[in-house]
Amino acid sequence: MNTYRLRTMWLPLLVCQLCLILRSEAQTPSTFCNMHSTFRPPVNSDITVTCGTEVMELSILLCPVYFGGYNETLMALNAQFIFPGCHGIPDWNIDPPILKFNLSITADAVAVCSNTFRITNEVGTGLFSDFSNVQFVNISGTINSLDPSASIVTYRRQIIYMFSCRYPLQYLVNNSKVTVSGVSLAVRDNEGSFVSTLSMWLYSDTDYTQQLIVPENGINLKTRIFVEVKATSLTERFHVLLDRCYATTSPVPNNSTYYDLFVGCTRDRKTRVELNGASQNAHFSFEAFRFIEHKNMTISTFYLHCVTRLCEVSSCSSLLPVNSNN
Repeated sequence: MNTYRLRTMWLPLLVCQLCLILRSEAQTPSTFCNMHSTFRPPVNSDITVTCGTEVMELSILLCPVYFGGYNETLMALNAQFIFPGCHGIPDWNIDPPILKFNLSITADAVAVCSNTFRITNEVGTGLFSDFSNVQFVNISGTINSLDPSASIVTYRRQIIYMFSCRYPLQYLVNNSKVTVSGVSLAVRDNEGSFVSTLSMWLYSDTDYTQQLIVPENGINLKTRIFVEVKATSLTERFHVLLDRCYATTSPVPNNSTYYDLFVGCTRDRKTRVELNGASQNAHFSFEAFRFIEHKNMTISTFYLHCVTRLCEVSSCSSLLPVNSNN
């Protein structure tokens, strides 16, 4: 009698445990997407592109991919399915789930996944309206689906997401006040911009190692000031090239008196351009001066600005100004 009761008590427990196991195994990505609001045909808004300074971040919604009869293993950059680095990484922990691609914009990474890297030359506008040649770089490509069908025909619609990032290669590095040691830029990075990698620093020595410290009563006239415009966390495809550097009496360069330290090969006789277009640093120096309009002031304060170009390494030499006197 006791044995019979024990058997009848264990039977419901075993059945219940089996039900729990079956339920946990049944929650696959496919069944998850079947119940999700994004389980529908793909649309243009399914892709998100973030144009960073070193990496382009792409993401597409996963459930539309499953709706089309594909999964994350059947999607790759520019149909380069044989290269693991060209595949995305699924993230099922966010809502809606996405497939993420991180594309480094180094030369090797762009080439491996067959993305297009193109530099165009355009006439400058706005702050750069005086320049007839302003460069832009465009990196573009696609995320493609691979049809797993083994037959001659298929009933799956091909999925292609197109993406691109456009970066201007000319910037105004500004608002470095000569009474401070150095200032990094405050940046708004909207579409694609490398400006967040640029900064201007002031030094007191020819090795550019001792940051300039200005006393309260200012520095002496004719003190040589060494200026460095440098790029950090920037892809090695580009060097820093200074087109023009000048000083103004106001932090806002458009509405104040200005004095050109150099524009191309034309320079103030006290200005020396020591490194330009040959690395991710640019160096020049000049002697401290006063603006005439500050004649009644104890201290003359001015602000430095540099029109800065990021040039592709192979083309930097062609963009350097040519001195007609040489």
